[in-house]
Amino acid sequence: MNNTIKSPLSGIIPPLVTPLLGNDVLDIESLENLIEHLIAGGVHGLFILGTTGEEQSLSYRLRQQMIRETCRINNGRLPVLVCITDTSIVESVNLARVAAECGASAVVSAAPYYFATGQPELAEFYEDLLPELPLPLFLYNMPSHVKVNFAPSTIHRIAENEKVIGFKDSSANIPYFQSVMYTMKDRPDFAMLMGPEEVTGECVMLGGHGGINGGANMFPELYVAMYNAAKSDNISEVRRLQKYIMQISTTIYSVGMHGSSYLKGLKCACSLLGVIKDDFVAAPFHKFNAPERAKIQQALEQLPIKNGKLDIW
Repeated sequence: MNNTIKSPLSGIIPPLVTPLLGNDVLDIESLENLIEHLIAGGVHGLFILGTTGEEQSLSYRLRQQMIRETCRINNGRLPVLVCITDTSIVESVNLARVAAECGASAVVSAAPYYFATGQPELAEFYEDLLPELPLPLFLYNMPSHVKVNFAPSTIHRIAENEKVIGFKDSSANIPYFQSVMYTMKDRPDFAMLMGPEEVTGECVMLGGHGGINGGANMFPELYVAMYNAAKSDNISEVRRLQKYIMQISTTIYSVGMHGSSYLKGLKCACSLLGVIKDDFVAAPFHKFNAPERAKIQQALEQLPIKNGKLDIW
């Protein structure tokens, strides 16, 4: 099985939703359908157990099952990135070992999220973690959830270890993203990946390597096309595709009044599109009720969809 990553990893690497039938029940049939849907859509990798994948709401047993089943279904076709973020360094290492045993390509880690670390402490944490990891590491900046922001200088310090091969930024702060990219200019193999899809096209045009975009669970072709247009500096096509990306963001991700609206909306849309069977969301959340589900259906009907895909070409 070929699990080697070409550095820098580039393109669209969707953060997979975790299809569930209960709080500790993985929907394997839906996972198979989702992965085949993404591969057919031309994505460049698979990222599991991130924020979109609800890692922190899942048992360690289910996380390990998700790793095993994803790698089995993928069967070496695409690089698989596995998030190992945890409050316990021991559990992060345990997940990384499972990922390596199953043929994953790399692991991804956000900062430990209960005790807020200072920047020197954050660097020391990764300096302790890295020797224990059997796979390359992507750093993951998710300040809205972990309450810690990687300083560019901290990233540079951690990445003195060549096992650190990239960075996913979910801050949606373009000047910050640019400052990290500039700080890491001495590492041309270091992948710079944007999380929020609303700014991925812009970031790729400015030198970023791609996006880890949740919307690709629904419409992978749209986000792959945006990446290709941005990479080739096709500004008119970027502008055209950006309108659809923003339509999705301001409708499907905006139903409800809470921070869970993105996750619930995305899983609901995936179920309505037939990508996954059920939009069950792990505790502490619940999936949308009928009124919210109707709003997601209405949002989908406002998009030019034919046979479950965007008909925009």
